[in-house]
Amino acid sequence: MIQSVDRAIRILRALQGSRRLGLSDIASYLDLPASTVHGIIRTLAAHGMVEQDRSSGRYQLGPAVLLLGNVYLDTLEMSGRAAKWSEELARRTGFAVRLAVLLSNDVVIVQHEPRPDGTRQMREVGIVIPAHACALGKAILAFRGEDRRRFAEAGPLRAMTGETLVEPDLLEKELKSVAATGIATESDEAVLGDSGVAAPVFDGEHPALGAIGLVIPTVEYPPPDAVIDALRESARNLSRELGASRWPVQLPDTR
Repeated sequence: MIQSVDRAIRILRALQGSRRLGLSDIASYLDLPASTVHGIIRTLAAHGMVEQDRSSGRYQLGPAVLLLGNVYLDTLEMSGRAAKWSEELARRTGFAVRLAVLLSNDVVIVQHEPRPDGTRQMREVGIVIPAHACALGKAILAFRGEDRRRFAEAGPLRAMTGETLVEPDLLEKELKSVAATGIATESDEAVLGDSGVAAPVFDGEHPALGAIGLVIPTVEYPPPDAVIDALRESARNLSRELGASRWPVQLPDTR
């Protein structure tokens, strides 16, 4: 691992989580001298990855980060092919649709189709959710053996609400069920009032590329069988477009 690159990435992640931070805050977060951190930030700023607010002197992510994110989305085949299926799934169920990929211990929303009810809704692309606390994350982990083992061997997981599964053995038990059915669920585990269901997306050659899921208000949870069937059909159709010959794809390293 190249130390300077690692430190730069950690600075970007710190700013991602806190929006704006002072130099001393970042130095404390990285447990490094402020002079060292300042040199890295100046380099990041020169490339547009970080910028300094003139009024407060605090640092925030720069516009180049958005450019990189957009390039990633443009080159993500799953996201491009999912658009029509996400729109159709939202229309059939009346719920918002999310498409996500795994990033370390979290999932990142890479596509969001709002509820088709005409209400004003926040754009959710880029939102990060702990993988163990949401249906999208469970749908991916159940079919990714190495990542699944990593969670099974972890200590207590981060609690988002009082309903979050924080014990690795309980999470593993749930993932076994997901691997058998292809459908993952959550109820108030990441955000109180929000529940959901999700299904994995495959290309036939790799562990689950990502997952497609529905955001369901807890007052309307659990959804009827017709909603689950529509989700399963969308995941199967999207996976078929990406080259999967069957759904779900059981891989040798799936526990």
